[in-house]
Amino acid sequence: MKQLFNVLFFFALLAQQSAYAGELLKVAVAGLNHDHVYLLLHLYKEKKVDIIAVAEPNKVLAAKIQSEYHLPESVFYTDLNSLLKQTRPDVVLAYNPTNEHILVAESCLPLKIPVMVEKPLATTLADAKRIAALSVQYDTPFLVNYETTWYKSNQQLKQLVDKKEIGNITRMIVKDGHEGPKEIGCSSYFLDWLTDPQKNGGGALMDFGCYGANLMTWLKDGERPVSVTAFTHSLKPQVYPKVEDDATIILNYKDGSTGIIQASWAWPYSVKDFQVFGTKAQLYAKNDKELFKYSQHNDLPSAVPLDLPYFEHHIAYLEQVLKDKKAVEKDLGSISNNVIVVEILEAAKRSAKEGKSIILE
Repeated sequence: MKQLFNVLFFFALLAQQSAYAGELLKVAVAGLNHDHVYLLLHLYKEKKVDIIAVAEPNKVLAAKIQSEYHLPESVFYTDLNSLLKQTRPDVVLAYNPTNEHILVAESCLPLKIPVMVEKPLATTLADAKRIAALSVQYDTPFLVNYETTWYKSNQQLKQLVDKKEIGNITRMIVKDGHEGPKEIGCSSYFLDWLTDPQKNGGGALMDFGCYGANLMTWLKDGERPVSVTAFTHSLKPQVYPKVEDDATIILNYKDGSTGIIQASWAWPYSVKDFQVFGTKAQLYAKNDKELFKYSQHNDLPSAVPLDLPYFEHHIAYLEQVLKDKKAVEKDLGSISNNVIVVEILEAAKRSAKEGKSIILE
């Protein structure tokens, strides 16, 4: 029944119809100092979304974005609360430091305005639980956006795992990261908080460790690991003196399966892949467009067709969620999944600091 529901939902997603009978989604933007905002601005430029308001206290940054994307000067505000007094967006998209996600929740959810933030949900488990409680209290979605959610390879992999095509899961391995945010040319506005241990909650462990925790929690249908063990390193202390730039996180589950998350700002290239080993076979999502299946007999891998329909980006997903007035529970962007993600990340930081495995109560 669960598989049937997922298939039906995926076909509903394929339609990607507007939440409001063909009208563009009306979004407000909370912050511009997260470089992922350019993905939204690109969709705005393509007339796939309507940006009706922007809250950004940095006047220089606001003017830069206003000029580059020809946004009306009238849509800009210096803070989110002022914006919300003057406008009523369909949803607020936050592109601000992770430790400010709680402030967005406290401003929007009591007004029953849905929110989507960039990963991860929060810098602390306390903030994550507070956001989840507000979402339940006001019956309003609070979602988290990951690039890997829109990878058709990951969506196809999940369906095959649910159908037991590889048997029972024994091991999951996720590699995520790139050469480093400074090395790949992230803006100074982004770097200022991404490399701040308070605003980002850490370095590469938070920035890229969240991807693996998110995917593994999803694949395990919302199950929490029983223990978390982590090691962190500063491979480039001269570049990132305040935070770790490399992390390995090991998750241990009650059925004996394990998850290994390799998050780094020191890869020689950009990588976001996902390996899942089962009792019968292995699946390897090499990137967003390629999925391979390896048999237990060491044959050459077979390419898996990516024919499962899914959204191309977060705006199309939001349109469907708002139309249905319900997000799929335990989905990659769901609050339930992402509270567990933050729990894993917090335990990983503690494990690395204390030099021992952390048992989750």
